[in-house]
Amino acid sequence: MRVLIDGYNLALPHGTGVATYGYQLAGAIQGMGLSVGGLYGLRAPFNPRLRDIMFYESLGGEHRTRAPQPLSPTWFRELTATLRARRARQIPQGGRVIARQFAHRLPEFDAGLYTAPDIFDLSGRNFARLGLFSNVCVPEPADVMHWTYPLPLKLRGAANLHTMHDLVPLKLPYASADRKRYYYKLMRAVARRADRIVTVSESSRRDIIEFFPFAEPKIVNTYQAVRVPDAVLQESDDDVAAAIRSIFNLPFRGYFLFYGAIEPKKNVNRLIEAYLALATRTPLVIVGRRSWGADDELRLLQRDEVQPLKATFKNIRRIDYLPRALLMRLIRGAKAVTFPSIYEGFGLPVLESMMLGTPVLTANTSSLPEVGGDAALYVDPYDSRSIRAGLAQLDSDAELCATLSAAGRVQAERFSQARYQERLGRLYDDLAEARAIARFAAIRGSDRAHA
Repeated sequence: MRVLIDGYNLALPHGTGVATYGYQLAGAIQGMGLSVGGLYGLRAPFNPRLRDIMFYESLGGEHRTRAPQPLSPTWFRELTATLRARRARQIPQGGRVIARQFAHRLPEFDAGLYTAPDIFDLSGRNFARLGLFSNVCVPEPADVMHWTYPLPLKLRGAANLHTMHDLVPLKLPYASADRKRYYYKLMRAVARRADRIVTVSESSRRDIIEFFPFAEPKIVNTYQAVRVPDAVLQESDDDVAAAIRSIFNLPFRGYFLFYGAIEPKKNVNRLIEAYLALATRTPLVIVGRRSWGADDELRLLQRDEVQPLKATFKNIRRIDYLPRALLMRLIRGAKAVTFPSIYEGFGLPVLESMMLGTPVLTANTSSLPEVGGDAALYVDPYDSRSIRAGLAQLDSDAELCATLSAAGRVQAERFSQARYQERLGRLYDDLAEARAIARFAAIRGSDRAHA
């Protein structure tokens, strides 16, 4: 079986949770003994001698996605291209271009690396205009196209799986900048047209059924897995402690950590409020890039406006971005990871922290109890007093931290790579069987018509 995945999020310079999902998915597929290829939307010329050079130049630049617009001066040309299927161009992978620095964004695609320039933007604009899915084709046919994100695209000649991680713009419409009408229209169309809808938790599965009940028979929950670099897992506590002290000037197991995008659903504002009320000497480290709504989430850290509290902020440190290897060390060295998110489709920080043996404080909502099981400390994300009480427990109870650390490693095994591959294998096998039955039925119908 030959499987392709998209590079819609993998192309982003700083990545997202969906980019991590795509990277891990590619590794899991290869681990199952299947071939995997990648389909990107970066610009690359027709000239094959320059194609790899220009592709990697685009990959190394700032990726900008244009918002779908109903009309544009080139709408007819774009529509015509959509209807006849856009042909992706193959990118040579012979090693002529040194691409090792993109290893975390570019899995080893043994089934080919392709790009259809601007296909993601074009498909979004055409769907906004007419509600049509765009078609794309690759030089060598694939059996399965596993879209890692709901996109108005289909790969011709393949079974098309679309992953819906969550429905945040519909469940929390006040917590995102998405155009809600467009988003609902797209999710409904994906639910109707996809051969299978893949999701990552039972919570998300229930949400999809709640909004699109007709799609229930085709929704499959595979959960997901994550791989932590072996170098981080094998490093001694002394080496991790020395690195954290040298790089961040932080004590080993002596700080709380939040990491993730700074946006309303992550609930950073209540976390900060709860921390300030705790009056502890244990620092709070916040790692994450600003996203929509970040100013409100960080309003208590606007020092010019809250001068009386300025002295308190010496114990809160905010870091915009960290490379993954450094972030993993920071997670491993934390007293606890604090992740009181209001809503998550899965909650990768919870799983990553448990894998590294770090205690986790998280919310008792959405998918988070599924991932944390009995190995996390749960709080009400809407109540800063509940979050404060949880922080206080972790800050003062070393025995509780040790218990959560040990239980977390056990709980993380439920989301191991092997179990993830088993779930993916069943999904692909069922899909292949269904397509074989459909082909057989079509042949029988054709034979009867000729008879």
